[in-house]
Amino acid sequence: MVTVTIDNKSVEVKEGTTVLNAARQAGIEIPTLCDHPHLTPFGGCRLCMVEIDGFRTLQSACTIPVSNNMVVRTNTSKVQDARKFVLTLIFSERNHFCPYCQVADGDCELQNSAYREGMTHWPLQPNWQPYPVDASHPYFILEHNRCILCRRCIRACSELVGVNTLGVEERGAKTFIIADLNVPLGESTCVSCGSCVQVCPTGALIDRRSAYRGRSEIVEHHQTVCIGCSLGCGVDVQTRDGQLVRIDGDWDAPINQGVLCKVGRYLPLEDDRERVTAPFVRENGELKSSSWEEALGLTIQKLKPLIGQAGSNVAALASDRLPAEALYRFKQVFSDGFKSTMVTSLDEGKFTASVSQFAAEIGKPFEGSLDDLHSAGSYIVFGANLIDEHEVAGFFIRRTLQSGKRLIVVDSAKNELGELANCLISPKPGTEMAFVKALGAAVAKLGLNKIAYNGDASQALADQAHKCGVSTDSLLEAAFQFAGVENPVFIYDLVNIKDAAVLGALLDLAKLAGATLFNPKGGANSLAAAQYNLNQPFALNGHKAVVVALGDDQPSERLVRALEKSPFLIVLASHASKLTAKADVVLPVETWLEQEGHYLNADGRLQLAQKSLAAPENVWSSLEVLNKFASLLNVRVNNNWDKELTKRVSPVEIHARLLQE
Repeated sequence: MVTVTIDNKSVEVKEGTTVLNAARQAGIEIPTLCDHPHLTPFGGCRLCMVEIDGFRTLQSACTIPVSNNMVVRTNTSKVQDARKFVLTLIFSERNHFCPYCQVADGDCELQNSAYREGMTHWPLQPNWQPYPVDASHPYFILEHNRCILCRRCIRACSELVGVNTLGVEERGAKTFIIADLNVPLGESTCVSCGSCVQVCPTGALIDRRSAYRGRSEIVEHHQTVCIGCSLGCGVDVQTRDGQLVRIDGDWDAPINQGVLCKVGRYLPLEDDRERVTAPFVRENGELKSSSWEEALGLTIQKLKPLIGQAGSNVAALASDRLPAEALYRFKQVFSDGFKSTMVTSLDEGKFTASVSQFAAEIGKPFEGSLDDLHSAGSYIVFGANLIDEHEVAGFFIRRTLQSGKRLIVVDSAKNELGELANCLISPKPGTEMAFVKALGAAVAKLGLNKIAYNGDASQALADQAHKCGVSTDSLLEAAFQFAGVENPVFIYDLVNIKDAAVLGALLDLAKLAGATLFNPKGGANSLAAAQYNLNQPFALNGHKAVVVALGDDQPSERLVRALEKSPFLIVLASHASKLTAKADVVLPVETWLEQEGHYLNADGRLQLAQKSLAAPENVWSSLEVLNKFASLLNVRVNNNWDKELTKRVSPVEIHARLLQE
């Protein structure tokens, strides 16, 4: 620890802390434009200049580290003159029409800095040259007239996401932010994560949907959890007058630290499906609007006679986008109450059944966590699509590759992450076991094994390489890249593994290489559904009624076809779909932003998703509907949803501390 004095205030900070961060710890504000807490210090804007005793010139507070007994002055006349001069130059370079800007009056860091320094006009008149506007991107706009070249967007694209789409061309006043080799943003390698928009200090990058819909000071902020996949990223949902305005990443969220993908940031704003706002019942072949009393009456009339008929009486499916509380109640009503043997989730255990069964067989968790991705020295991505699914996990990998980490992609199909891989291996489809054994033998042959290897490694390598159709040289190279470093991580997503022995071989390989296993596990609450045993394949087999708790999920064509011959179909849904069109009863329920409940993410963290919007009048939560079912059907229920999560051995350790305080 070192002691530094800033504006006559002494503060003790860790060695290596910048003057800017030391001032923040002391409660002293130093203005800056290019600095961001989640980005590497850059020192480009020069607005944070300070006087330091012993230095001949002013220094940038964001880049210079403190030293013991350093004396800093942040608000002298020399510093104030420098700040005004820096701001004057910034305003003169581009067309900053503050009164007409989307982020004016409180949200723009440039404007706030000018007001803070007492500036009311431009000392240097801008040259008013028109600068281009790139509106080719589907989700946001690049407005060069408002750009101050702070390069936050470029650094976010590189440091937070690892995509490196953004850069600069030309020099001096002709410098411009560009995408790739100066192609339109909409035609670039941009992955639409929106990190650049979130870190932009001015209105140079603006969302199409949220622009001109209210400043951050007059919107309501709701910290909640994205349920686009199983990672459970923290989001800041911004609403105004009951309308969704914008979604940002939550910088304080432990999982994503502010980083989001387009599924979490933009797709919820693009959801223009027709909303179901009243119950519907089918009469004379047509769905007609009805009251809750009528719709529930018809539902109970159909279901009540079936409650004593175990087996094939009622089939029930629930979306894994529902909170754990609703999934548990769903299980209680249909598995425990009706004794039905066909109660499952919409993903039917495709991502969880095998791993849950294997965990039960060995009697303990066997996987690591998302945190392991940050400290990994190398990665094998085995069958996992981290570009279209669980993309934030892909970002974690991509950004570490820039520091020399190794990536091996193994997939029988095309995997876009393979373009960044040090090794790309395509084994024959269905030869997962042979590949895992071959890689283990390759690790042992190179002498990189952390535990003893049983058998002849050379012979096993040759035999298994032949079976999986991969050359021994490729396997040896992959083994060297993977096991030759500290903390290797093996990310796998083998859907519907028929041979559970593959998971046993994977675990053996992990022990051999000193690696950690991690499986993304599908949808938002897929792991919770698996813990409740809602993870079996779905099939209609003489069932007299089907109940689908769809929520705001989008039914697949396969599900719609599977339920075409359902004798009586009850759907709990928030949006109209092909499934609700076939239903006999439709009950309107809340969307993910209108409900509250807990989600168990892929690495066992239990998180509370807060309500961000009020549901339309006459719309119930899925849990309320299921509670009504239980009451009208005389099914005994309890609220031990959290205790039930840990009764079954999980593939990962479940952290049962509720994050609702």
